[in-house]
Amino acid sequence: MSAQPDPTEEPAAFEPRRIVITGADSGIGKATAVALAAPGRHVGITWHEDSAGAEHTADEVRAAGAHAYVRQLDLTNPVEGTAVVDAFAGEMGGLDTLVLCSGTGTSTPLLEMDYITWRDVISVDLDGAFLCLQAGAKHMVSAGEGGRIVAITSVHEHAPRVGAAPYCAAKGGLGLLVKVAALELAEHGITVNAVAPGEIATPMTGQEDESVLEDKYRPGIPVARPGDAREIAATVAFLCGPDGGYVNGASWAVDGGMLQMGPQAGSHLTSDDWRRP
Repeated sequence: MSAQPDPTEEPAAFEPRRIVITGADSGIGKATAVALAAPGRHVGITWHEDSAGAEHTADEVRAAGAHAYVRQLDLTNPVEGTAVVDAFAGEMGGLDTLVLCSGTGTSTPLLEMDYITWRDVISVDLDGAFLCLQAGAKHMVSAGEGGRIVAITSVHEHAPRVGAAPYCAAKGGLGLLVKVAALELAEHGITVNAVAPGEIATPMTGQEDESVLEDKYRPGIPVARPGDAREIAATVAFLCGPDGGYVNGASWAVDGGMLQMGPQAGSHLTSDDWRRP
């Protein structure tokens, strides 16, 4: 056990310097890598299938003055998470910031779900996230300089969706894993939080690099549009930065108010009638 913090001492401001972001070849992961890139920082980027996308992310990271490192990661074999995080920490001389963006999902009714599909989603979204988190936390604890861990969950960490049984189960589990990790790692100066996006214009929702304002009207979302990946990245950057040090064990919904409407509203409401009593 580490020494207890002295409550009379003001905590030192934390700055992310050696960062790993899983699933950073596109979407929220890419936006987060770019948001956290700054001169002198080291940013590790993983990809599953899109190596070109990962290299584009790396180019943007380098353009911001940071060092970029790229590795493939397939979390359908979850133990790869430990090996890849360890490898990045070795290349960068340590690790103080970890953002878990890798994810997959389905749109299959529960009674039609086969076990292999169930296991693949759970492996990527929960088992792989656990092993990456555990490996990253070990490096942070060993260094003794604190750290930041953020897991990208989903509004479906908090609310179910028809056809998404393994995704909802994994994201709900990841949300509680975040809370347990927040309790256990706080004494080491490590905060652990979740960011729970709603509908975001990314490849996962079939909207890669598309404007969230153009032909994207969503009457079932109070702000009436999808989110932009950079809006999620801005929240992650806050949680990983010096001003986020007192946020721990939280799950921040960044969803335009979707959760206030119920889990199916964003995609199924087709008019604004709900806005009037």
